[in-house]
This record gives sequence, structure tokens and C-alpha cells, in this order.
Amino acid sequence: MKKEDLLHDDFLKQFKTAGELNSFLQQLQKRAVEKMLEGELDAHLGYEKHQGSDNSNSRNGYSTKTIKNALGQSQINVPRDRDGSFEPALVPKRKSMAEGVENVIISMYAKGMSNHDIEEQIRDLYDINVSTSTISRVTNAVTEDIVAWRNRPLDPMYLIVWMDGISFKVRENAKVVNKTVYVAVGLRTNGLKEILGLWLGKNESAAFWMGVLTDLKARGVEDILITVTDNLNGFTETIKASFPESVTQICVVHQIRNAFRYVVWKDRKAFAKDMKEIYSAPTKEAAWAAFKNFERNWDAKYSYAIKSWKNNWDELTAFFDYPVEIRKIIYTTNLIENLNGKIRKYTKNKLSFPTDEAVIKSVYLAAKEASKKWTMPIRDWGTILNSFLLIFGNRIRLVQ
Repeated sequence: MKKEDLLHDDFLKQFKTAGELNSFLQQLQKRAVEKMLEGELDAHLGYEKHQGSDNSNSRNGYSTKTIKNALGQSQINVPRDRDGSFEPALVPKRKSMAEGVENVIISMYAKGMSNHDIEEQIRDLYDINVSTSTISRVTNAVTEDIVAWRNRPLDPMYLIVWMDGISFKVRENAKVVNKTVYVAVGLRTNGLKEILGLWLGKNESAAFWMGVLTDLKARGVEDILITVTDNLNGFTETIKASFPESVTQICVVHQIRNAFRYVVWKDRKAFAKDMKEIYSAPTKEAAWAAFKNFERNWDAKYSYAIKSWKNNWDELTAFFDYPVEIRKIIYTTNLIENLNGKIRKYTKNKLSFPTDEAVIKSVYLAAKEASKKWTMPIRDWGTILNSFLLIFGNRIRLVQ
């Protein structure tokens, strides 16, 4: 029924009082909300009601919830699933319907959708008109959350901290310039990963990272056992100045990429084979022997790549000092690069950002969305923690 039909005199005459009309409109909204929730459950299960499916999860009746809006209170039926994994976005548990719509808006924004696209999606999904100005208000409210999140206290110690950056184009003084959002991810002693912070800067430098490390210390971090970074000049000294006992591992994948920049295409296969003998060696001594062979084969042609390996040898091979279960998680910055890849996926539709605040807001929401599944310890956590305890002993402070 169209809005203009609802307001037609003949239609209104059937209601004797304003209360009757209000009650009728409440029933319309109740049915609309329940229909939307059924649609959400269909999407969650992957099949519609009464359809066949191989999914072991299925519908499991209803629970009731009271919602409040401009028309008053209504009690609605919220569909449930058998394994209890269904979390309705429109009417989330322990939250109001308005908060549910706001959560949907924020989730869409986090995944890179523009305000205009969000407006259309909300209209198509829920038959609700939400203006772009309202969407801006909802997403701008996240700014306060970001301030609190960036200043929250951190654990006294982390087993590993991975650090890397993502470049974005940002408008500044009527020009578009490249800026980088630097990300630090920590591994807690309960095996869970945690994004420690986001920092925006123009150029990556040891001095900039000193500011990042100072911020971590100010928020309560007293010790980091192992840091995993790219091979930025001076980074190791910067880390040692803030966390003297921390072991620094330069990401081997970064090193391989940097070395390949100097190699012509026809040599790459053989060059890569010799280089792999270094980082796949069983011990540091075997790795050094593989490096000397690598040097003999390629120093005359690609001396700069060889020099880079030699100058950073201690930090590139720090992982050899640990058992295999620890080696594989400090060998590269893959963990943080996977996070960065998801952030890029969510922000790829934004060719440039109007302000520094806009890029931080988008990256924060994308990172929050990407890390939603970080609810379980990393694989083989019991074995990994036991190795850390044997190696680092009293420096480890266990948290729940």
C-alpha cells in the first residue's frame, strides 16, 4: 500500500480514533520488520524457508523482542537458528532497532560503500529511507570511538608485534598526496591477535616509528619479545631504544621482494632458487653456507641485492634461533599483510580521501570488520606458548 493511499480520506474514515490508526500502523511495521528478519535468516542459512538444503543448521522457532519507535512499542517475533549463530543486524541482541540500522550502515561503510550506495542498499533491503546526511552523521559518530580506541590501555607485554604500512591518496592543500597508515598487530599471551593502533604519516622513517613505539609505551606496553618489520634503515636501532630486550626479525618476504627489484626477468628463476636455499635451511649455519653460494653466483651481477642480505643478516635470520612452531609465525609479516589486504579490499572504491580524519575512519572501520573473526587463539597455540615459556621464562606475563 502506497503512502498516499494511507493518507486518503476514504481510507482514514475506517478508523474511529487516532489510536486505532496508530495501532494499524504499528501492525504494518511489525510485519515489515519480521519479514526483514526472516530475510536475514535466509541469508545466514543460505536457503529460504521450506527449501531443501545440505546445511546442518536450520530454523528453530522464534524468540520475542520489544522494539520502540515513533509509533510506540511493538513486540516482534525474532527467528532463531538451531546452533545459535544467527545475530540479526536489524534488531541486534540487547540493542534497539535504531541501533541495528546504525550497525548495518557502519558495516556497509566499513566495506567501502559510498554514502549514496548505502542509502540505496538500506532502501532495497529494508524499505527504509535513510538520507546521505543521516549516514554521514552515523559514520561521523565513529570518530569518538576511534579516539577512545587509539588511547586505550594495552597489555604490559606482547609475545610478537608485527608492524607494516598501507599507502593511500589523501587531499592536502588542494593537492592529492600519498600518505601511509601504519598498523601494529600484537600477539597476546592467550594466543589472540590484537590491532594495537593505527598511525598516519607522510613518509615511513625510523623517527616516525619511534613515535609509534613511544605511543605504545605510554599506553602500558613494557616489553615486546619479538618484533617483525620490513627492512627500513635504522628500524632495529629505533626498536632497541624503546624495547632494549626485543628481538628484531626483518620480514624475509620483504627482503625477497626488494632483492628482486634489481634482477632481470631471465635470471629470476635461478636467482630465486639460490635465495630459497638460504631461508629454507634447517639451521643458521646451513643458511650462511647457502648465502655464500648465493654470493658467489650473483655478486658480480647483482651486488646491491647481495649487500642487502649481508648487511641485515642478523635480523633476517633471527628466526633460526627458535623452534619450528615459532619460526613460521615470525618468518614473515604475512599475518599483518593479510589484514592489510582486507583493508585494501574494503577501501579500494575510494580513489582518494578528503581529509586525514576520513582515511583513519575508513581504515579503522575496515580493520575492525576484518578482525571480527579473531576470536580464537592461533593454530597450535599450546605448543607455541610452551616454547615461548621455555625460551623467555619470567619475561612472560600470562593474561586471560
